[in-house]
Amino acid sequence: MLIQAPQSALLVIDPQERLLPAIHDGPAVLAQLVRMASIAGLLGVPVLATEQMPDKLGPNHPEIARLCDKTLSKQHFDACADGLLPVIPPAVRQIIIAGCETHICVLQTALSLLRQGYTVLPLLEACGSRRALDRDAAFERMRAAGAIPVTLEMVAYEWLQHSAHPQFRAVLKLVK
Repeated sequence: MLIQAPQSALLVIDPQERLLPAIHDGPAVLAQLVRMASIAGLLGVPVLATEQMPDKLGPNHPEIARLCDKTLSKQHFDACADGLLPVIPPAVRQIIIAGCETHICVLQTALSLLRQGYTVLPLLEACGSRRALDRDAAFERMRAAGAIPVTLEMVAYEWLQHSAHPQFRAVLKLVK
Protein backbone atom coordinates (compact mmCIF):
# COMPACT_ATOMS: atom_id res chain seq x y z
CA MET A 1 0.00 0.00 0.00
CA LEU A 2 1.48 3.31 -1.08
CA ILE A 3 0.78 6.49 0.82
CA GLN A 4 -1.12 8.71 -1.62
CA ALA A 5 -1.42 12.47 -1.22
CA PRO A 6 -5.08 12.72 -2.39
CA GLN A 7 -6.10 10.16 0.26
CA SER A 8 -3.91 11.55 3.06
CA ALA A 9 -4.06 14.03 5.89
CA LEU A 10 -1.38 14.98 8.38
CA LEU A 11 -2.67 15.05 11.96
CA VAL A 12 -0.49 17.02 14.38
CA ILE A 13 -1.35 16.29 18.01
CA ASP A 14 -0.73 18.93 20.70
CA PRO A 15 2.66 20.49 19.85
CA GLN A 16 2.00 23.16 22.45
CA GLU A 17 4.54 25.76 23.52
CA ARG A 18 4.25 24.90 27.21
CA LEU A 19 4.44 21.15 26.58
CA LEU A 20 7.35 20.96 24.12
CA PRO A 21 10.13 21.89 26.62
CA ALA A 22 9.24 18.78 28.67
CA ILE A 23 9.35 16.47 25.65
CA HIS A 24 12.44 14.30 25.13
CA ASP A 25 14.19 15.83 22.07
CA GLY A 26 11.38 18.41 21.88
CA PRO A 27 13.19 20.77 19.46
CA ALA A 28 13.87 17.88 17.06
CA VAL A 29 10.24 16.73 17.24
CA LEU A 30 9.07 20.27 16.46
CA ALA A 31 11.53 20.60 13.57
CA GLN A 32 10.27 17.35 12.02
CA LEU A 33 6.64 18.41 12.48
CA VAL A 34 7.38 21.68 10.69
CA ARG A 35 9.17 19.86 7.85
CA MET A 36 6.32 17.36 7.37
CA ALA A 37 3.62 20.05 7.54
CA SER A 38 5.57 22.18 5.04
CA ILE A 39 5.79 19.25 2.63
CA ALA A 40 2.10 18.51 3.10
CA GLY A 41 1.28 22.14 2.32
CA LEU A 42 3.33 22.05 -0.89
CA LEU A 43 1.48 18.93 -2.03
CA GLY A 44 -2.04 20.00 -1.05
CA VAL A 45 -2.35 17.49 1.79
CA PRO A 46 -4.59 18.80 4.60
CA VAL A 47 -2.81 19.52 7.88
CA LEU A 48 -5.08 19.12 10.89
CA ALA A 49 -3.99 19.89 14.44
CA THR A 50 -5.23 19.56 17.99
CA GLU A 51 -4.54 21.51 21.16
CA GLN A 52 -5.06 19.89 24.56
CA MET A 53 -6.88 22.37 26.83
CA PRO A 54 -5.27 25.46 25.27
CA ASP A 55 -6.69 27.66 28.03
CA LYS A 56 -4.35 25.87 30.47
CA LEU A 57 -1.52 24.54 28.26
CA GLY A 58 -1.40 27.40 25.79
CA PRO A 59 -1.60 27.29 22.00
CA ASN A 60 0.41 25.16 19.60
CA HIS A 61 3.92 26.37 18.87
CA PRO A 62 3.66 29.19 16.29
CA GLU A 63 6.11 27.49 13.89
CA ILE A 64 3.66 24.62 13.41
CA ALA A 65 0.40 26.52 14.05
CA ARG A 66 0.92 28.67 10.94
CA LEU A 67 1.11 25.54 8.77
CA CYS A 68 -2.16 23.97 9.95
CA ASP A 69 -5.38 24.21 7.98
CA LYS A 70 -7.62 23.48 10.97
CA THR A 71 -6.96 23.30 14.72
CA LEU A 72 -9.32 21.52 17.10
CA SER A 73 -9.34 22.29 20.83
CA LYS A 74 -9.89 19.23 22.97
CA GLN A 75 -10.18 17.98 26.51
CA HIS A 76 -10.16 14.22 25.86
CA PHE A 77 -6.84 12.56 25.16
CA ASP A 78 -8.49 10.86 22.14
CA ALA A 79 -9.16 13.67 19.65
CA CYS A 80 -11.95 11.62 18.05
CA ALA A 81 -13.96 12.05 21.26
CA ASP A 82 -13.80 15.84 20.82
CA GLY A 83 -14.92 16.17 17.20
CA LEU A 84 -11.95 15.17 15.05
CA LEU A 85 -13.84 12.83 12.73
CA PRO A 86 -16.14 15.48 11.17
CA VAL A 87 -13.16 17.71 10.25
CA ILE A 88 -11.32 14.95 8.36
CA PRO A 89 -12.01 15.50 4.64
CA PRO A 90 -14.19 12.72 3.12
CA ALA A 91 -11.52 11.61 0.60
CA VAL A 92 -8.98 10.95 3.38
CA ARG A 93 -8.36 7.30 4.27
CA GLN A 94 -4.68 7.54 5.30
CA ILE A 95 -3.71 9.59 8.33
CA ILE A 96 -0.11 10.40 9.10
CA ILE A 97 -0.16 11.10 12.83
CA ALA A 98 2.50 12.86 14.88
CA GLY A 99 2.92 15.07 17.93
CA CYS A 100 2.86 14.88 21.71
CA GLU A 101 2.60 12.90 23.86
CA THR A 102 3.02 9.70 21.91
CA HIS A 103 1.90 7.37 24.70
CA ILE A 104 -1.17 9.42 25.60
CA CYS A 105 -2.92 11.59 23.02
CA VAL A 106 -1.20 10.28 19.89
CA LEU A 107 -1.78 6.66 20.94
CA GLN A 108 -5.40 7.06 21.99
CA THR A 109 -6.27 9.02 18.85
CA ALA A 110 -4.47 6.50 16.63
CA LEU A 111 -6.34 3.57 18.21
CA SER A 112 -9.64 5.35 17.74
CA LEU A 113 -8.88 6.17 14.09
CA LEU A 114 -7.95 2.52 13.47
CA ARG A 115 -11.34 1.47 14.88
CA GLN A 116 -12.96 3.87 12.41
CA GLY A 117 -11.24 2.11 9.50
CA TYR A 118 -8.51 4.64 8.72
CA THR A 119 -4.99 3.59 7.80
CA VAL A 120 -2.91 5.17 10.56
CA LEU A 121 0.75 5.95 9.93
CA PRO A 122 2.66 7.22 12.99
CA LEU A 123 5.55 9.46 11.93
CA LEU A 124 8.48 8.05 13.90
CA GLU A 125 10.74 11.09 14.05
CA ALA A 126 7.92 13.55 14.77
CA CYS A 127 6.37 11.95 17.85
CA GLY A 128 7.53 12.72 21.35
CA SER A 129 6.94 11.95 25.00
CA ARG A 130 8.65 13.12 28.15
CA ARG A 131 10.43 9.76 28.32
CA ALA A 132 11.74 7.85 25.30
CA LEU A 133 10.55 4.61 26.92
CA ASP A 134 6.92 5.81 26.83
CA ARG A 135 7.26 6.89 23.18
CA ASP A 136 8.75 3.55 22.17
CA ALA A 137 6.09 1.56 24.03
CA ALA A 138 3.39 3.58 22.27
CA PHE A 139 4.88 2.74 18.87
CA GLU A 140 4.80 -0.95 19.81
CA ARG A 141 1.13 -0.73 20.82
CA MET A 142 0.16 1.19 17.68
CA ARG A 143 1.97 -1.33 15.49
CA ALA A 144 0.30 -4.25 17.27
CA ALA A 145 -3.10 -2.60 16.73
CA GLY A 146 -2.48 -2.27 12.97
CA ALA A 147 -0.82 1.12 12.57
CA ILE A 148 2.12 1.30 10.16
CA PRO A 149 5.03 3.40 11.46
CA VAL A 150 6.69 5.54 8.78
CA THR A 151 9.46 8.09 8.34
CA LEU A 152 9.26 11.56 6.87
CA GLU A 153 11.15 10.53 3.74
CA MET A 154 8.87 7.55 3.13
CA VAL A 155 5.83 9.80 3.26
CA ALA A 156 7.34 12.61 1.19
CA TYR A 157 8.54 10.40 -1.66
CA GLU A 158 5.35 8.33 -1.76
CA TRP A 159 3.29 11.52 -1.92
CA LEU A 160 5.49 12.77 -4.78
CA GLN A 161 5.45 9.42 -6.68
CA HIS A 162 8.13 10.56 -9.18
CA SER A 163 10.92 13.07 -9.70
CA ALA A 164 8.97 14.86 -12.45
CA HIS A 165 6.40 16.08 -9.90
CA PRO A 166 6.15 19.90 -10.12
CA GLN A 167 6.97 20.24 -6.39
CA PHE A 168 9.84 17.72 -6.39
CA ARG A 169 12.65 20.29 -6.03
CA ALA A 170 10.83 22.23 -3.29
CA VAL A 171 10.17 19.03 -1.33
CA LEU A 172 13.75 17.85 -1.88
CA LYS A 173 15.04 21.06 -0.22
CA LEU A 174 12.94 20.27 2.86
CA VAL A 175 13.94 16.60 2.97
CA LYS A 176 17.71 17.27 2.79
